[in-house]
Amino acid sequence: MADPDSATDPVTDPVTDADADLRVRTADVLLRSLGTLSTAATGRMESDVSWFRDLAAEDRSWVGVIIQAGIRSFVDWWRTGGETEPADTTLATAVFGAAPRALAGVITLQQTVDLVRLAIDVVEEHLDLLLGGTDSGAVHAALLHYGRELAFATARVYARAAELRGAWDARLEALVVDSVVRGDADAEVLSRASALGWGATRRGRGGAGGPTGRAAGDVCVVVGDVPGDGSAPELVAHLRRQAGDVATDVLGAIQGHRLVVVLGGVTSPLAAAAALADHLGPGPVVVGPVVGDLSSAYQSAREAVAGYAVAAAWPEAPRPVHALDLLPERLLAGDRSAADHLVRRVHDPLTEHRSALVATLTAYFAEGASVEATARRLFVHPNTVRYRLAQVADVTGCTPTDPRDAFTLQIALTVGRQRTAGLTSE
Repeated sequence: MADPDSATDPVTDPVTDADADLRVRTADVLLRSLGTLSTAATGRMESDVSWFRDLAAEDRSWVGVIIQAGIRSFVDWWRTGGETEPADTTLATAVFGAAPRALAGVITLQQTVDLVRLAIDVVEEHLDLLLGGTDSGAVHAALLHYGRELAFATARVYARAAELRGAWDARLEALVVDSVVRGDADAEVLSRASALGWGATRRGRGGAGGPTGRAAGDVCVVVGDVPGDGSAPELVAHLRRQAGDVATDVLGAIQGHRLVVVLGGVTSPLAAAAALADHLGPGPVVVGPVVGDLSSAYQSAREAVAGYAVAAAWPEAPRPVHALDLLPERLLAGDRSAADHLVRRVHDPLTEHRSALVATLTAYFAEGASVEATARRLFVHPNTVRYRLAQVADVTGCTPTDPRDAFTLQIALTVGRQRTAGLTSE
């Protein structure tokens, strides 16, 4: 008898308190009614659950198998007294083990929970009819207990599967990014990128030239420092959200102390890099030039990585900075491709121009960037010097009166003269 001074009576468990004869007797009845119960549950799903009606016939039949396995698993557990909590893996295997693994890609977690709830409701509705009011009480309580454990076990199994899939995707993503950086983006790598969703957004929005106004290509690579907090998958997922307005595709991976991000569907590489800059580490953020597709992204990656390696040599560099704006630093660090860029983008256009731009620029630098002194040296009017300097800016994109651009122009002229004189290899 309960203590009258106590607030509540001890809580009893109808599962373990039920006598063995009751459990065996009711379990036998439920087992004989297994077909009736599973048929009723399947029929309820046909009438009440829209997603079930949209399944293929084979998938619907597998759902029926799952329902029957769930009811049988409960009956077996109830027969043995339910003395131990069903383990996640044991419970999930008993109920869902018969179905093919491909079915997990068809039915979501929410749909699975709906499936469990509906099956429990159907069995509950039939308990009184099958067992009678005297025997059904304890079974009702046990069924609710088992259904709760099954729902929790299902959620945990889905969560573990999602974690495993996330870890696998992260490794695959790191492999794809590494292949892009190394220039090994062959057909196999492109297939892996597609499996990660690369290009799916643009295809879903109309493909090349679709409603987004972005071409199927337009790929660039951004390199920056790794932030001090967060794991690689979480960091890349965060960057993917931040880049949503400036890129349709994002792949990222941590490589040592640097984070390499490949962006697809970009319209402006600097704007795309700026959207990520505040979410990277405190160091430089360097963006490579836009290329046509993922298979060519190694070109952008090569420029971005080379620029990132020397960005500290330009303390006043903007953040983000384009890799081609770091050509002088890259050249001084021994980057031969930087010399090629400077010759093609600066020296050759100047020498091919019909005006005496190289001579004017050389005199301008020799005279300490004085327009008047340059005019006296060349025996021309100062306005002629100013006009030619403006032409230099138009031809090369570098303004001679800007200290940074002047540095780039001097380096480019020096490299061009060396190559013209045969002092360096092409």
